[in-house]
Amino acid sequence: MRNGGRLLVECLVALGARKGFGVPGESYLAVLDALHDTAGQLDYVLCRNEGGAAFMAAAYGKLTGEPGLCFVTRGPGATNASIGVHTAMQDSAPMILFVGQVGTDMKGREAFQEVDYKAVFGTVAKWAVEIDRVERIPEILGRAWRTALSGRPGPVVVALPEDMLTSLTDSEPLAGFNGVDEPVPSGAAIAKTLGLLAEAQRPLILMGGCNWKAGGAAALQSFAEASDIPVVAAFRYQDQFDNFSPVFCGEAGVGMPAHVRRLITGADTILAVNVRFGEMTTDGYTLLSVPAPKQTLIHVHGSDLEIGKIYQPALGIQAGPNAFAAALSPVRGGWAGWRREARAAWEASFEAPEQPSPVDMAKVTAHLRDTLADDAILTNGAGNFTVWPNKFFKFGAKARLLAPQSGAMGYGVPAAIAAKVAHPQRTVVCFAGDGDFQMNCQELATALQAGAQPIILLVNNGIYGTIRAHQERNYPARVSGTDMVNPDFVALAKAYGFHAERVETTDGFPAAFARALASKTGALLDLDVSAEALTPRQTLSQMRQAALAGKAG
Repeated sequence: MRNGGRLLVECLVALGARKGFGVPGESYLAVLDALHDTAGQLDYVLCRNEGGAAFMAAAYGKLTGEPGLCFVTRGPGATNASIGVHTAMQDSAPMILFVGQVGTDMKGREAFQEVDYKAVFGTVAKWAVEIDRVERIPEILGRAWRTALSGRPGPVVVALPEDMLTSLTDSEPLAGFNGVDEPVPSGAAIAKTLGLLAEAQRPLILMGGCNWKAGGAAALQSFAEASDIPVVAAFRYQDQFDNFSPVFCGEAGVGMPAHVRRLITGADTILAVNVRFGEMTTDGYTLLSVPAPKQTLIHVHGSDLEIGKIYQPALGIQAGPNAFAAALSPVRGGWAGWRREARAAWEASFEAPEQPSPVDMAKVTAHLRDTLADDAILTNGAGNFTVWPNKFFKFGAKARLLAPQSGAMGYGVPAAIAAKVAHPQRTVVCFAGDGDFQMNCQELATALQAGAQPIILLVNNGIYGTIRAHQERNYPARVSGTDMVNPDFVALAKAYGFHAERVETTDGFPAAFARALASKTGALLDLDVSAEALTPRQTLSQMRQAALAGKAG
């Protein structure tokens, strides 16, 4: 006989879970008790806020391809964690959030911290379920694990009534996990795909998603190179294709470069693999007409719910990205110039003018391109500063980017900690704005306790940059609510056991970064960046002057 908490943990171990992130709560004490015996097998990473814990789980799922686990208490714990669930959903990243719940005998009375989780998370998660009988734990956990991984990966929320966790049962835990096989494309579908591409004059491959395997990514790259077809990555998924390949031509996301826009609008045939066609990738659904694109669209996705959801394709194929890529064979056509021009434009996009700032982020990022290990992991939250890791870094086949498609501030620091938990020996660099950093800076304590301390580059310009940019464009010279008074970030980071220093000049960055790399306790570099350097090619003053001139005209 075992209680529900122990049965749940034994099932997770059988499924292959190795890490879980959470904040303790009295509503799932039986689970915490069972985790006492799994140290070194299934480790519980103690976090400081449920939002940070959920971000870590979402990032862990995105990085590893395994469901990131998060454990939080009922009510406030669950609502705090909702930001990570939303982020995992928009990222199509596998995650399972376990939430404590009031006892089954109290449900429906608005008991202390009671929440109807199926109602609250029904439109945010891929599936929300409550286990009300201890005997059903193995059944529901097996389904939750597969649901998080299959089709379009995503988050699952599992509510755990307290009395169910303490009830005893002789039910056996799951025996193991056999994996989830991807849907395989038919031979006819592959033949149609290759036929449509062969007829094209300006073909384009648009790819994304986090559930690529090394073999699948290599197969897609081989096909694109042998066929000489340009490849563009969906918003914040450029790390899933080797940027050093001659066919890679950029990322379709926020601040979309003009050449990427031209590629998408100018293509006559688009092979979209593993893409959900989010707002940022389509520039507000303007680059392709809704519902019938002018381009011949071939949409390949593991979930039938994504095909035709927004755009009606000329050919829709339900297939996993790896299985589909493996089935492709090269095609040839007269589009070599189209690909060469796009690649040249992408290479040129790395040229940036000198920034009007004590620390020039263009030169900082160029230094990182030259010095970081080829398997480095970069993370970021949200803000104008994200242009540097997202548009000015080149991701090789081993490098990774953890950045939220949801545009959630505060993601970068927890994601970097999760990356260090998953891969302690790899270099992890978090780009964080000063506003973004303060959303989850308390998680530096999590990093200290877990021995998972990344390097944090704090882009400190004293403003909420993205909102200031919108403010100056729409209400020029009427600054409201976007100036910040910040603490001493160096002292704060040192209090959490990090190496920390203020970098006041561009020339001082290389030596400071070398010291950060050498630190065994992570590092925070507080970079003195001017608010004027709001975007790589337009200053704050130029933005304001252009808006004022427009209003005067």
